[in-house]
Amino acid sequence: MPETVRRERKPGGVLGTMRIRKKLVVLHTLFSATLAVILLVALRPAVLGVVTSAEMDEALLALRLTAPGASPIDPSVRVFRGTAEDLGLRGKVLERVVEAAGEPVPGPVRGTVSLAVRQISEGGPDAPAIFEAASVRISEARRAVLELYVFVVLAVLGVYALIAVALELLVLPQTVYGPIRRILDAEHALQTGDTRGEIIEDRHIPADELGEIMRSRNESVRTLRQQELDLAEALQRFERVATDLKKKNHLLETARRNLADADRLASLGMMSAGIAHELNTPLTVVKGLAEKLVSDPSHGLREDEAQLLRRVVTRLERLGESLLDFARVRPPAWKIERLALLVEEAATLVKLDRETRASQIVSRVDSALELACDGDRIVQVLVNLIRNSVDAMRGAGVGSRVTIGAEAIEREGAEWIAVTISDDGPGIDPGMLETLFEPFVSASLDARGTGLGLAVAEGIVHEHGGVILARNQAEGTGAVFEVVLPVEASATLGGGTGEEEGADDRSG
Repeated sequence: MPETVRRERKPGGVLGTMRIRKKLVVLHTLFSATLAVILLVALRPAVLGVVTSAEMDEALLALRLTAPGASPIDPSVRVFRGTAEDLGLRGKVLERVVEAAGEPVPGPVRGTVSLAVRQISEGGPDAPAIFEAASVRISEARRAVLELYVFVVLAVLGVYALIAVALELLVLPQTVYGPIRRILDAEHALQTGDTRGEIIEDRHIPADELGEIMRSRNESVRTLRQQELDLAEALQRFERVATDLKKKNHLLETARRNLADADRLASLGMMSAGIAHELNTPLTVVKGLAEKLVSDPSHGLREDEAQLLRRVVTRLERLGESLLDFARVRPPAWKIERLALLVEEAATLVKLDRETRASQIVSRVDSALELACDGDRIVQVLVNLIRNSVDAMRGAGVGSRVTIGAEAIEREGAEWIAVTISDDGPGIDPGMLETLFEPFVSASLDARGTGLGLAVAEGIVHEHGGVILARNQAEGTGAVFEVVLPVEASATLGGGTGEEEGADDRSG
């Protein structure tokens, strides 16, 4: 196994930390020692019983061939004479010897010595009975039996050793060690990324339990590789989709900016007629005062006439600045703006249309409400929404009214301002509510409607991190547009605030 693979210590004592071959060697050794002990314990009594039986037969034969009280001819025969107590005769052995009436019978066994016993005198009232015992030790038989005993033990161990060697050399390498080594090599190849060696070839897979493990492992590896291929293909598809979405988002953003420019141009065209009419009255006043000065320069102008001229010129200046502010396209510039001034400027721009005067525009915005925004763009949003309400009420009569309100709210720990523009018109067709803010969606795609105003307004509101909603009034008739804007500009919007650039610098 590679050294990069961590080996965990498994339970199981010493054998738990060994490899299989070492484990088998230790097990063979322990089994051999156990088998030798079992043979020693099991064969020893049987072998010693054979020798003892032969020595007893020799002892009985020696007593039969030897006269009572005489010395045996064979020097290997030892004879003992004495009372029953001296020879250790008691119980059933003593009864059997007495009943034999002088014939030798097997006697007691003292250690590894067997005694053949006979009675040689009955004794009397004053003298005990005398017994004679003989023992024979056949050294050659004992040596031969011991050699046979050792030979049997060695032969059994040798046979087991041959079996173990045959297993180690012929059977286990092919059926155990080889398959395990192939599994380890395949695992090493899998961990190192070698795809050529991570699958075990079918010709190396045996038809046993290890073979089943190998086949199961091969199937798992193939499934894993297929899943990796599927995942890689899915990631490639995802990257392609992400690239396409990025391109589409770029195109949509470009289209949104173009829509804003188009809507601005359309609005400028619509306001041109209103501005021309709005300029007639102040220009008439200026012309009359100028003619007076030309006709009689020495008299000049009265104080009230001079004040009127100043107001008229200021009005013309404000109209020009408002028109320029609305027309020019500038990068977003976040500043602290007074919402009431933005609403007033938007209402002024809408009122340039002479037909707007049939509707009354009422602002109920608190002059203290302020927020960080791009004032010009918010004015554009308000102009679009107010003009949309005015157009919806066209023909509703002199009493129709557009009401603009605002309130400070708090959501999820952040401060927001909700601006509402409501009207007394017929309301919004419920079928158009879901698509109202999409480009070119308008109920009047004619000279008065471009279908871009609400889409541009929504884009500007989203640019400020806010939302714009549309609904019909719950009571009565008319529509309500609600614009919810954060009080503070988010850093992700590129906004920055500065009190020195506040709304007080705005004119008109």
